[in-house]
Amino acid sequence: MNKTIRRASVFALLLVLALLVRATWVQFYDGQALADDKNNRRNTIALYSEPLGNIIVGGDAVTGSARTKSGDLAYKRTYTDGSLYAAVTGYSSQAFGATQLEGIYQDLLGGTDNRLKSVLDTVTNKRSEPGNVITTIDPDVQKAAYDALGDKKGAAVAIDPTTGKILAVVSTPSYDPSRITTGDSDAWTQLTKDSDKPMTNRALRQPLPPGSTFKLVVAAAALEDGLYSSVDEKTDSPDPYPLPQSSDKLTNENPSAPCENASIRVALQYSCNNVFGSMAVDLGQDKVRAMAEKFGFNDDEQDVPVRAYESVYPSDMDDAQTALSGIGQFDVTATPLQMAMVSAAIANDGKLVSPHMVSQITDSSGDVLQDYDDNASTEEIVSSSTAEQLQSAMQTVVEEGTGTNAQIAGATVGGKTGTAQHGENNSKTPYAWFTSYGKADGKEVAVAVVVEQSDAARSEVSGNGLAAPVARAVMEAALK
Repeated sequence: MNKTIRRASVFALLLVLALLVRATWVQFYDGQALADDKNNRRNTIALYSEPLGNIIVGGDAVTGSARTKSGDLAYKRTYTDGSLYAAVTGYSSQAFGATQLEGIYQDLLGGTDNRLKSVLDTVTNKRSEPGNVITTIDPDVQKAAYDALGDKKGAAVAIDPTTGKILAVVSTPSYDPSRITTGDSDAWTQLTKDSDKPMTNRALRQPLPPGSTFKLVVAAAALEDGLYSSVDEKTDSPDPYPLPQSSDKLTNENPSAPCENASIRVALQYSCNNVFGSMAVDLGQDKVRAMAEKFGFNDDEQDVPVRAYESVYPSDMDDAQTALSGIGQFDVTATPLQMAMVSAAIANDGKLVSPHMVSQITDSSGDVLQDYDDNASTEEIVSSSTAEQLQSAMQTVVEEGTGTNAQIAGATVGGKTGTAQHGENNSKTPYAWFTSYGKADGKEVAVAVVVEQSDAARSEVSGNGLAAPVARAVMEAALK
């Protein structure tokens, strides 16, 4: 063999080896990435080749699967009372992916979760029977919240303070996920372009200024810090309160309310801005922020297990801005979930049990793969003494203060109203808030409601007028 032929042979051999190395690399290293790529239609075909597992509410499935009539996707997702549970389930769409519980547990519901595989499934790489997601949602409480919100734009969250179980997550206006399960582009465009944003989960993912409901956090900080020893101790609070380094003054909605030097109880009862603006400045923003963060503010990893958007207590404020933050304005924002957590911790003697809306995940036989109820953590937010005093003050709000529309015969109810400014110089319709707890016959519930928009006249917008009746309906359902 001459030198030229030998060199050509070696070069050809090297090319073959390079091709083998590259093929091996693609198959064993890049192969999984290519298989998992969201644009790989084979994954969608495989996901919808068989019925999916279900999301369970109150023992019944609120999801299902139905045979398609054509195409390479054998099944589509279906929903029972889709609009009622959309804020819980999210959607699973052949064209638009999956969100919320549908997205978080897609492997489990699709039968590809490794925990579902038997030894034979592992050997044969056969798709396992899908698992199910058991929620903590109470169907009666969910429906009560949904019906009470009605045509209003808003949201409600209900939590069992003793267990952390989320009993209701409602956002209105809602949408029916069934409209988009097969990839109807017209329905998708209509939903995503709707100015009312029906696909936004307002309960978990739309933080808004909480207004006077945030005064509970400031009151908790003042009692825990020792600035005031009791909710009935007089405060040092001129009315109106002159904002530091400013010519403006912090006034009250009701000029005749007994807010000058009012106690925390009276200040919550009449929602005295001067008291909590002054209190926030006296405490200083760092102490207020520390208490807010104990309740869950500034936590950008709040999973229930759906990731809730961060509720914010801001940093680097001057004293005037700190005063405004004390009444839940300036740059303070909160989700209904967050404000329900505030009431839940107060109602549970100062202890916050981590909120969660999934109780268990199971395999197709009902065997539990993971139990979230048993793993819920508990953290002391305030002392039992502080919690007891705040409970008493919140009861005064409902019995003879700004929250009388939340009264329930035969139940102990405490709450706090809020009317938060909206738009520059409050030019838009204010947000109406109510956060509360109810107790009766050994049952407890904490509820937060926000109403962004309703058909009420601007002069009639208030936490007591719009949000408290919704909270009352939710509490009645939970305590019945």
